[in-house]
Amino acid sequence: MRFEQLEQFVALGVLRHFRQAAEQTQISTSALTRSIQTLEDEMGYELVKRSTRSVKLTPEGELFLDYAKNTLAELEHTKKRISQSVNGNTDEKLVIGYTNKASSVVPISCGQFLAQYPHVKIEMQLQEQHELVRKLQDGEIDISVYSQAINSIGSDIHLPDQLVLFVSKHHPLANKSDISKHDLDSYPMYGCFSQSKQVQSMLNEAIDMLNKSASIKVGSIEQVMAGLVKSDHFAIASIEHASTLAEHTELVQLKTNKDLSHEQLVVQTSQQAAVGEHIDHLLSLIKKASTAIN
Repeated sequence: MRFEQLEQFVALGVLRHFRQAAEQTQISTSALTRSIQTLEDEMGYELVKRSTRSVKLTPEGELFLDYAKNTLAELEHTKKRISQSVNGNTDEKLVIGYTNKASSVVPISCGQFLAQYPHVKIEMQLQEQHELVRKLQDGEIDISVYSQAINSIGSDIHLPDQLVLFVSKHHPLANKSDISKHDLDSYPMYGCFSQSKQVQSMLNEAIDMLNKSASIKVGSIEQVMAGLVKSDHFAIASIEHASTLAEHTELVQLKTNKDLSHEQLVVQTSQQAAVGEHIDHLLSLIKKASTAIN
């Protein structure tokens, strides 16, 4: 198993398209197909479900995708440490990206940090949120900070605007505008997850917040919609599925309480970022500054 094979599998796992993954990794489609088949032979499991319309990973493929991403991230981290050792470069550098709405937090926090860690160099980049997401995934920045709208379903249910809750139009909660966690306790939950790692993290946090992590049932968007119509379940999904759900005449999105809507600062770190005391300290300063402003 070679590192380039892992890179090819990650490209296929992210893009879910053989031709696009082949172009990204600069090999032919047939070579990519052989590479994936070789991985499957070495692992002893089918990793990819192939069809004329789409590429889907098997459950074993999803696990292997996580392994491949983590292995490549560790490889880059090790290369960086070796380079610093060989070149005698003891100075460390952090690249932090942030949106305009976070500009009242990041520069101040970085100034406080540099007063305690003068040997660490910091590069600050003001970016749009979509660019921050891309750069964080590609390892071009170590930390991203942006402001995210939070929708309140009720006084104690707050969801990022990338997430939505849906029910059948006949559900007892369908027309309520102020729903509490207690209201949802007696209803089972479906989950339909996202390919985006950042949105997936938000979904996991929301599921934990609703105390449904031990009982949630996960399915495709089609399975979730069919299940909602025939039951008293409610479902959580990423905003990428909102238009599909909205077109379903038997489903409705749970109403948000606009009077309780607010924004929240989101701080994320790259997998390639070196874990250490200085990063933890910078993150704590950013969170402390955002709490003081809010």
